[in-house]
Amino acid sequence: MTISVVRTRPWPFARHLLEMLAAMVVGMAALAPFWTPSRVDVSALWMATTMSVAMAVWMGYRGHSHTAIAEMTTAMYAPFLVLLIPWWAGLIPGPAVLLGGHLLMLPAMALAMLHRADEYAGGHVHEPRTGLLARWPTALALLITVDMLVEPAALAPWKLLVLAFAYLTIGAVRRTLGPRAVLIRQVAAMAVYLGLFLAAVLAGPVLSVWLVGLGWLAHAGWDCWHFRRNEVVPRAFAEWCGVVDAVIGVSVLAYAVTL
Repeated sequence: MTISVVRTRPWPFARHLLEMLAAMVVGMAALAPFWTPSRVDVSALWMATTMSVAMAVWMGYRGHSHTAIAEMTTAMYAPFLVLLIPWWAGLIPGPAVLLGGHLLMLPAMALAMLHRADEYAGGHVHEPRTGLLARWPTALALLITVDMLVEPAALAPWKLLVLAFAYLTIGAVRRTLGPRAVLIRQVAAMAVYLGLFLAAVLAGPVLSVWLVGLGWLAHAGWDCWHFRRNEVVPRAFAEWCGVVDAVIGVSVLAYAVTL
């Protein structure tokens, strides 16, 4: 371990830790609707999973090695697994497993980071493996959709009309609907969303929620297309819109599961 690197560059080390903790919180909030209270061991492992998935995605985006991601994921599960042994033996209560697992997770993460101090606090900069996340648009999108993450809910079908006309309207104002193939794609997408809107209006109450959720989630892919091609809308807007659409889509679908 090159602990001296941490002493000389404490902020990069701390920043990586804070980023992973933030990702873990987002993971728990986003996946919580799919979890219902159950046995202590099932609950503990589910919470570790929600945190690990989000953290692994973020670490991958930040350019960390697969080995480092695997080590950090192990740090997520290890505290719970250690405490579950005395719980299975009837030596400690369930709340001690859940609370202790979260508390022990922090030193476990710190040890995993110290094991690769050069990677977490070294002078080099990790370049993201994809340019899909440009920081501030994503952060802004998560801030304005935090209520959807915490409390999933249905959206009215008419809100799909926003998705149908948004890019066409912005493209017309910015005069970025050329060449002809770009305009054709935008009109085709509008037609698809108008059809989805009509289907959601005519569908039953449960199916309507599913159609709306899938429509918003699919639009996140449409946003990704525009981001990568730098087409029609500014890339920052495409990123922001993609995150918003993905969060709303997942939230609505999570609500649909409870119906």
